Amino acid sequence: MAKKVKNTEYLMLSSMLRAREAGMLTRERMDRMLSAPSFQEAAKLLTDCGYEDMSGCDAAGVDAALSRRRAAVFAEMANMAPQGEVVDIFRVKYDYHNIKTLVKAKAMGVDASRLLSGCGRVSAQALAEAAAEEGGLNSLPQDMAEAWTEAEGLLARTGNPQLADFALDRRYFAELNALAAAAGSKLLGEYVRTLIDSANLRAAVRTVRMGKDRAFMLQAMAPGGSVDCEALARAAESGEGLAAAFNATALEKAAALGAAALKGGAMTAFELECDNAVAGRLAAAKMIPFGAEPVAEYLALVECEITAARMILTGRLAGIEPEVIRERLRDINA
Repeated sequence: MAKKVKNTEYLMLSSMLRAREAGMLTRERMDRMLSAPSFQEAAKLLTDCGYEDMSGCDAAGVDAALSRRRAAVFAEMANMAPQGEVVDIFRVKYDYHNIKTLVKAKAMGVDASRLLSGCGRVSAQALAEAAAEEGGLNSLPQDMAEAWTEAEGLLARTGNPQLADFALDRRYFAELNALAAAAGSKLLGEYVRTLIDSANLRAAVRTVRMGKDRAFMLQAMAPGGSVDCEALARAAESGEGLAAAFNATALEKAAALGAAALKGGAMTAFELECDNAVAGRLAAAKMIPFGAEPVAEYLALVECEITAARMILTGRLAGIEPEVIRERLRDINA
């Protein structure tokens, strides 16, 4: 059941976040980073947006610095937002990334600590300890413990880590839907459904291009989106009706590009448009003066900003041409 929160509790927070957005990474700032003479100068430009100086970092150092930035923003918002569910919608992805990593690492008998994220609701150390100790899963939230047990059992029975990942994805999306419902926001519910639709659309297109069957495709999908999984699978297999399935939705353009990708078209434009559709789903939050929605929009912008910063900086380090990087950048709704 959604918690009732007075709008006045959000008013000052929303005003603060609106002010912060003015200093975030815009398309103009990204172009300046791409046009900078060197990686070092591109990295220094990012300090104008409040990031630590990464001009002396290698790719691993950039990734670590950006992860610290995300974790700090999440922790700050968790302390400030009246409804923790709004922040958890963005943090839970990293919990499930860590579970995927630890389940597979335990099965293989390897140490995966360097691959863990510190941006989830449960610390990476606590998850690692839960994996190592007998009965350690009892210390985790019930949903996460059940998801872990299901994935571990599936991997043990089948030896197929991809099937374990699919099971965890379904659990992740189910938890997202529950968090959106608890937040009591129609817009957040629509955002989560768009996330699920985007994941299912990608799964459908990739499955057909890999030559896998419908059973595999359905395993790769998750319920809870606006488009029925069976209907989406039929449309993808036939090559017809994929765009129609998402008519008048945020993913309409992405579905049209997906239909082209099924016929041999490039995947890059399709994947990018899926990202843009999800990133833009919270654009309506700009019209809402206070409440859960401005907090969610700010966190979505932070995620897009960090993704863009990583792409630009690691691309510059690798010597990738600025135009190639620019073509791969998502829209930033700032």
